[in-house]
Amino acid sequence: MSLAFESATALAQMINDKEISARELTDYYMDRIERFDGPLNAVPVRDFERARKAADLADQAQTAGRSIGPLHGLPMTIKESYNIAGLPTTFGQPLLKDNVASEDAEVVKRLKAAGAHFLGKTNVPINLGDWQSYNEIYDTTNNPWDTSRTPGGSSGGSAAALAAGLCALESGSDIAGSIRNPAHYCGVYGHKPTYGVVPQLGHARPGSFAPIDLVVVGPMARSAKDLAIALDVVAGADPLSAPGWKLDLARPQMKTLADYRMAIWPNDPLAPVSGEMADRVQTLGDQLSSLGATVSDTARPDFDPEVSWQANWYLLRSLTGSVLPDDQFKEMQKAAETFGPDDISVRALRTRGSVLLHKDRLRWKNTREILRMAWREFFNDWDILLCPQMATTAFEHDHSLITERQITVDGERQDYFQQIFWAGLATVSYLPSTVFPTGSGADGLPIGLQAVSAEFNDYTCINFAHLMEQEFGGFVAPPDYAE
Repeated sequence: MSLAFESATALAQMINDKEISARELTDYYMDRIERFDGPLNAVPVRDFERARKAADLADQAQTAGRSIGPLHGLPMTIKESYNIAGLPTTFGQPLLKDNVASEDAEVVKRLKAAGAHFLGKTNVPINLGDWQSYNEIYDTTNNPWDTSRTPGGSSGGSAAALAAGLCALESGSDIAGSIRNPAHYCGVYGHKPTYGVVPQLGHARPGSFAPIDLVVVGPMARSAKDLAIALDVVAGADPLSAPGWKLDLARPQMKTLADYRMAIWPNDPLAPVSGEMADRVQTLGDQLSSLGATVSDTARPDFDPEVSWQANWYLLRSLTGSVLPDDQFKEMQKAAETFGPDDISVRALRTRGSVLLHKDRLRWKNTREILRMAWREFFNDWDILLCPQMATTAFEHDHSLITERQITVDGERQDYFQQIFWAGLATVSYLPSTVFPTGSGADGLPIGLQAVSAEFNDYTCINFAHLMEQEFGGFVAPPDYAE
């Protein structure tokens, strides 16, 4: 594999072994950004001069015999919505175009403390509210597999930069699949952590400090092993909780795929996926069974999937509606009137600022606790749930009114938002989920699947993705971005 597409783990080892210096690797990726990012527009915010200085300091430390940490000298990029002191944090929102962060986000601090430095920031949709990545400030990011298609969102720039070999590591955020769907669309790895495992502090608009329900921040990479190392670095208590709160994530005991107990969920009438997507889940289930894994295509948690879907929809929209500008809020109200189960209506969005009435919020939070308990029982018997992430491979850019968008699934039109079902299975119940590449579809575009596990079993699903990578292969570079 060429240097551009090596894993972050391998690159950090090369720096440690003095096969390449941090400055050489940093210059190398900056050169690739300048040569390849034009048609992609994945890294619109660049911080090259400070990256050079940080790389030089890493090399000086190594010469003096000091190791900064496991990511010593590693150049990376990060989603625009993370604060980096001295750089803009806009969430793609024109009203925030002049907002410059004065302090690093907590995740940025931890990555720097582990030895990484930042080449720049990657593009997002406005308010992080789309499965595409475009806004009036930074324009449109394209998919490196086909620039007429979306790279996903809201961590679309992150996934595109990784897939095109413009950085060594990334960190995104996720509430409705915003780490996972770009990983699927671009053929990379993404991990949605258990809620609360990685601090959100500094991944926020100006003046916002409180963690947001459902939102997680987590790593994206070209290998599952990189996800594990990055999670080691960033997971842990937020600064306010650190005096009395400790994290002890279980390490998986499974050494081979045969050691896993796995349920597969290839499709569902609530959110039909393409036949190709469902077949990929079924085929991998069959292959894993032949390798000795315990596989079931009927095992399900003990709840009605529609209840999970409704709870996710209500709680998600109560959050996203409260931070949207008025015009987008009105669009979302319109969507709520016309989409989803009958009782998902404008009632869920009728109160600006407190989008769900208090009693509704409490009711759906209680439903969420019931779902969490059902998942806990399910994962007593199963290690992994394997399911789709999205209904199709990456779709063509569509910048029409978001409430009027649809996608085509095997010739049938489907509401744009119906796909949230698959991401929402993990989101609403705080579960960890790793999306990993499984090769391309008939259209030549990547297909990624979700490996979901029990709360706090983050390393179980990351390890599963790692073993899948070893057995079946993993990241494949898009053809137009070779050296």
